[in-house]
Amino acid sequence: MADDRLRLFLAGDVMTGRGVDAVLPHPGPPELREELVRDARDYVGLAERASGPLPRPVPPSWPWGAALDLLDDLRPDVRVVNLETAVTGRGAHEPGKAVHYRMHPANVPCLTAARLDVCALANNHVLDFGPDGLADTLDALAGAGIATAGAGRDADAAWRPVRVPMPGGRRLLVFAVAAASSGVPPYWAAGPDRPGVAHLPEVTAASADALAERIAAQAGPADRVLVSVHWGSNWGYAVAPEQREFARRLVEAGVDVVHGHSSHHPRPVEVHRGRLVLYGCGDLLDDYEGISGREEYRPQLRLLWLPTLDAATGELRELRAVPVRMRRMRLERATADEARWLADLLTRLGEPFAVCADGLLRATRHGAEGRG
Repeated sequence: MADDRLRLFLAGDVMTGRGVDAVLPHPGPPELREELVRDARDYVGLAERASGPLPRPVPPSWPWGAALDLLDDLRPDVRVVNLETAVTGRGAHEPGKAVHYRMHPANVPCLTAARLDVCALANNHVLDFGPDGLADTLDALAGAGIATAGAGRDADAAWRPVRVPMPGGRRLLVFAVAAASSGVPPYWAAGPDRPGVAHLPEVTAASADALAERIAAQAGPADRVLVSVHWGSNWGYAVAPEQREFARRLVEAGVDVVHGHSSHHPRPVEVHRGRLVLYGCGDLLDDYEGISGREEYRPQLRLLWLPTLDAATGELRELRAVPVRMRRMRLERATADEARWLADLLTRLGEPFAVCADGLLRATRHGAEGRG
């Protein structure tokens, strides 16, 4: 990590449960409560019908595929993802939910393979197996040396940021929050004596200001601040006006990066007052391969987001988004045509946000990259 710059690796939803867990070395109970699918291994079958057979078990690093070498080449200083699964082999399926995700704790090497520093847990799946499942998740990640933000054994823990040390006595503070709009039920909110998530009942100017007050109480003048927020629907490119106002108010209050996720595909990027706002990073790892519908979004295409910040000011120096694709439950390098499609998409989506005069991203053979 250079004293004058901070390069991050950011990703949206990393879902290593259900079908992914089923092919890893230590699969957990496969039973599901979904309307059409009752066994996690059926998702493996869908992927195999779409792309060919998978070895079983796969090594823990398998789902990351080409992303591991790409990250080694790009050398991010801090790696932050939204982990959208419980890490547990016990607990009861949360009643009233249509979909439940869990990965067995013995498969945590799948996460350590990517050398993750922080997992945001404020999302609509971390409590799929209740408080027991959340406790196991926290213990498994702590045991693996991965810090967590956005969920905890009580409200203080859920709202507490991760503090990542940086050169020169600076720190990167990572906060994580979950909005009701992403499907997080209100009773998942952590309380004084109740485990749960850092919950936002509404995304409003008032909730942004309240979060900014929490941040101001924790962050020093030399600290950089990232807010990871799980919000909005799964599909569609539009950014709700309240999300835009929320993100801008956070930036104006001193937040350096707004790391948004929940949508299954990328959403617009904005640079506001020199700071980065990712409204939706899109999925990175999951078991959705072979599920039909929504083909117009090309959901098999994914992005590794790598912003570089000025370490002293938090201003965005460069944004690189490296395209990959999911095949056989494993990330591969995207083709040049796929990279160009993603770059064109993000440039088009960014036009209303005045991201860059010449477009945020340029397509290259190995990825899409650009300067904000």
